[in-house]
Amino acid sequence: MAADQVDELVAIAEQVAREAGRLVHEGRPDRVEVAGTKSSAVDVVTAMDLASEELVRRRLAELRPRDGILGEEQGFVPGTSGVTWVVDPIDGTVNYLYGIPSYAVSIAAVVGPVGDDGRAPDPATWTVLAGCVHAPADGRTFTAGHGRGAYLDGRRLSIGEARPLSGCLVGTGFGYLASRRRSQARVLVELLPRVRDIRRNGSAAIELCTLAFGGLDLFYERGLAPWDLAAASLVAQEAGALVAGLHGRPAGVDMAVAGHPSQVAELVSVLEEMRADSDM
Repeated sequence: MAADQVDELVAIAEQVAREAGRLVHEGRPDRVEVAGTKSSAVDVVTAMDLASEELVRRRLAELRPRDGILGEEQGFVPGTSGVTWVVDPIDGTVNYLYGIPSYAVSIAAVVGPVGDDGRAPDPATWTVLAGCVHAPADGRTFTAGHGRGAYLDGRRLSIGEARPLSGCLVGTGFGYLASRRRSQARVLVELLPRVRDIRRNGSAAIELCTLAFGGLDLFYERGLAPWDLAAASLVAQEAGALVAGLHGRPAGVDMAVAGHPSQVAELVSVLEEMRADSDM
């Protein structure tokens, strides 16, 4: 896709993410109520998750009526243009529930074939063209376009310098199933003595964007969905990071690892040794 077309998609992603962010931030009641749950009783959905995604879908349908949309809350609606928008209406819902300001609206435009049975494009084979991660509580807006760089409020981003694993500040997150948490706790116990320290802020999108400006050296997490990764992974990559999975696979639900290209291989090797993509 031509550079000017990518720039247009970035601008739309930012515009709509900011609109949804205003709804989410300004419309937050003093006490947020749970509207439902997903993978477990503690994996929650709020009414604002649903309202935010509804706004994003309506605005994208107005601005790009031929495009498809894949959203966390309402699933996949195919389009005819070849472009699919991947939407996380609130990344960091539990933070939002508790009034912790680390949450974001994440919107990305991807291209990739739709499955023969009408399924959404496969994240393993799609190309992310444009993305925006907007954190409405503090107003920060991260944007990226494929081959066009990554930016924080208009300032070009670049990852930090490479350093030994023992000197790395590493971001991560945890799932909501007890069996997965036990495995993630085991990995954390083994990894923590081998790095500078661990950070966990509850929003994978914000953590990947933090890595993009050097606020983290490395990031890893198991269980991330396509809408968690799409926009933020592009921001990280366009800032110079490598984003990968384990065992030669691309980043995905089994594992996502990101950081300086010269450091990722070492962390991948350590995580493979720990069988971090397993509940064992």
